Amino acid sequence: MSVDTARELVLDSEKVTQKIKRIAYEIYENNFKEKSIILAGIDGQGYSFAKLLAAELEGISPLHIKVVKVSLDKLAPQQSEVILDIESKELKRKCIILADDVLNSGRTLAYGMKPFLITDIKKIEVAVLVNRSHTLFPITPTYTGYRLTTTLNDHVEVVLGKKSAVYLH
Repeated sequence: MSVDTARELVLDSEKVTQKIKRIAYEIYENNFKEKSIILAGIDGQGYSFAKLLAAELEGISPLHIKVVKVSLDKLAPQQSEVILDIESKELKRKCIILADDVLNSGRTLAYGMKPFLITDIKKIEVAVLVNRSHTLFPITPTYTGYRLTTTLNDHVEVVLGKKSAVYLH
């Protein structure tokens, strides 16, 4: 059986765009008093998701949006250093929205928060495109695009770009 027949389309490009747009409006509603916010995307699809959110937010709000890449080893986050492509002083008293494509166990997002917890930030929120609700860490997203009930053996694949989609394997 080929990979294409083994996966089920959960969200097509139009629905992914709709979810991102809705999350952008929710972020603006909760942060309309801010002058600027930082969208910190987990390297990979989380960073792509953060950039798409930023584009939507810039289209609907006067907020100044800064997109930051959060790099860490997703397979061994406790042993890896979490690296931001921004100086920590630029985070001071800012609203941070940590973004990732899929929330599985919460491990990646929990460790991704590390650099923000040692800085004097205003608040931190979490945005995910797909929430599988298998959390082993105390991570509850503030913004969720789509809640998907899966088994632990299922794999959720997020494709962001010209032909965005969410697949279940």
